[in-house]
Amino acid sequence: MLRERIRWDCCGEPYNLFYAMVRDGYFYGLGFGAAGVLVWVATHVLLLTVIPLLLATFFLWFFRDPEREIPEAPGLIVSPADGKVTAIETVSTEAGPQRRISIFLNVFNVHVNRAPIAGNIQRIDYKKGKYLNAMNPESATQNERNDVEVAGELCTVAFSQIAGLLARRIVFQKRIGDWVHRGERVGLIKFGSRVDVVFPLSCELQVSLGQHVRGGASILAIMPSSDMEEELLAAVSSEASSFGLESEPV
Repeated sequence: MLRERIRWDCCGEPYNLFYAMVRDGYFYGLGFGAAGVLVWVATHVLLLTVIPLLLATFFLWFFRDPEREIPEAPGLIVSPADGKVTAIETVSTEAGPQRRISIFLNVFNVHVNRAPIAGNIQRIDYKKGKYLNAMNPESATQNERNDVEVAGELCTVAFSQIAGLLARRIVFQKRIGDWVHRGERVGLIKFGSRVDVVFPLSCELQVSLGQHVRGGASILAIMPSSDMEEELLAAVSSEASSFGLESEPV
């Protein structure tokens, strides 16, 4: 019986040598592997043969797709991507001020994207654009991107797949109206890139600047429950009364 072999990748994450891989990995890996064999047959020059074989190994590793243990507690917003939190800020949206977390993916990260919450996909908006470095703040508005909104039971969460300097293809596998589970695989950004997540300010933040997160496994924020929302409305009403104001009925 074949035993599972577990090792640790360069990012400190255990991985199974036999786990699933994104289909593109087979295309690139087998393609460069075949090229290496042909070069060896044609030239018998080891140095020339090693180059395509190394590229084949890299692509097979790059397109890895490890299983993740998805948190099951209610009200959680999980990271849609692996990477480093490079920005946490308040932004203006059509729904009012909201919090945005930016996650930078380098070439060593897993590039499979996952749904941050369970819900119904109510908007998909793909936009062509530039290929600025994903660390550049202007990349959030000027780069090629795919904006997605997921309407959950407690709130709506949006996330954006943003192409970077090397990333030249954004893949999204769902359609408007599809139901997604929290942590479900939904797409891919090839090579270095960035993912932004936008959610209500009422959600309790669980990450800090510079923290490394894992797609589907790391908790970014906790959505307020209906009880918490009632307490928040009561607090706002009380504060308004202290200033002699009357809160409008909801």
